[in-house]
Amino acid sequence: MAEDGDVIDLRAVHKRYGAVHALRGVDARVTRSSKVIGLLGPNGAGKSTLVKCMLGIIPFEGEARVVGLDPRTDGPAIRARVGYMPEGDVFLSGMNAVELCAYAGELSGLPRTEAMQRAHAALYYAGLADKRYQDLDGYSTGMKQRVKLAQALVHDPELLFLDEPTNGLDPRARDEMLALITELPEKRGCVIIVSTHLLTDVDRVCDTAVIMHQGSVRFAGTIDELRARGVSSQDVVIEVRDGAERLGAALTERGAQVSPTSPVAMVVTLPAGLDHRGVLELARAAGVQLRTIEPHRASMEQAFLRVVSEGAVP
Repeated sequence: MAEDGDVIDLRAVHKRYGAVHALRGVDARVTRSSKVIGLLGPNGAGKSTLVKCMLGIIPFEGEARVVGLDPRTDGPAIRARVGYMPEGDVFLSGMNAVELCAYAGELSGLPRTEAMQRAHAALYYAGLADKRYQDLDGYSTGMKQRVKLAQALVHDPELLFLDEPTNGLDPRARDEMLALITELPEKRGCVIIVSTHLLTDVDRVCDTAVIMHQGSVRFAGTIDELRARGVSSQDVVIEVRDGAERLGAALTERGAQVSPTSPVAMVVTLPAGLDHRGVLELARAAGVQLRTIEPHRASMEQAFLRVVSEGAVP
C-alpha cells in the first residue's frame, strides 16, 4: 500500500466512539522528504484521535501504514521507531530526568546501558545537561517541556509527534523550543508532526500544514499554498511613502477594489487590464511614491478560518 518514500500513508481511516464519528474517512500521506508538518484543527477536530490511531494505541477502520507498518498489528514496532511528546505531563514522581529518559528508551526496546547513554545525550541536546539529576517535581514548565522532548528523542526516532510543544511557555522558552524543533530534521534526520492550535508557531517552523475539521482532512499542502488559498492572483498589497488616499481614489476610478490597511498601505484587487505597470503609472500621475507592490497573502489565521468554514460535515 505505502510507497517507499512514505513515512505515513492513511486511506479512508474511520474511528467511531459509539454514536460519535471522530474520524470520517481520513486520507493523508507524509513523505520522507517532509520536514516539519503542522497538524491543525479546532478542539474536537480529531487530531489526538488520529495520532493515537497512527501509534497503534486504539483500533480503527480503514488502511494505514506508519513507517511502513500497520498500526493495527504492529503497534509496539511502530512505537519503537516513532517518538511522541504528549501535551500533558507524564512524569513519575521522584524520578530525575536521566531516569525518565532512560526508562522511555527501555520501553522503546533499547538495552538498559544504551538507554542510559542515550538519555544523557538527549538531555544534553535539549539543554538540560546541568539539570539532569534534579528531581522532576522541581522542574519549571519550560524544563518539563524540554525533558518531554528529550524522552521522545532518546531512541533516535525517524518520525516525531509533538503535541502542543510550546504549551504554557513564556516568550523566551517558546522561542528556544521552536529553535530546537526547526533544527531537528537536519540534526536528527527525523520527520516532525507538530499538533498545535498556535498558528504563529506553525507559520514559523512548519513547511507543510494538514488541517482537520469535524473528523476529516480539509487541507493538506505547503504553507504558501495554504496562505494563497482563496486569494485572487489579482490581489496585491501596495505600500506608499505618502498620498495613499490619492492613489486609492485613482485606483478606484479605474475599477479596482481598495481596502486600506494602514495610513500608508492597502490591499487592492486589480480589475482586468490593470497590471503592476499600470499601478506605477497611476501612482506617478497622482504624485505618489510607491514603496512596495507585491502579491497579497492571507494571514495564517485568515487562511485557517477560510479552510474550516468551507462546508460542514453533516
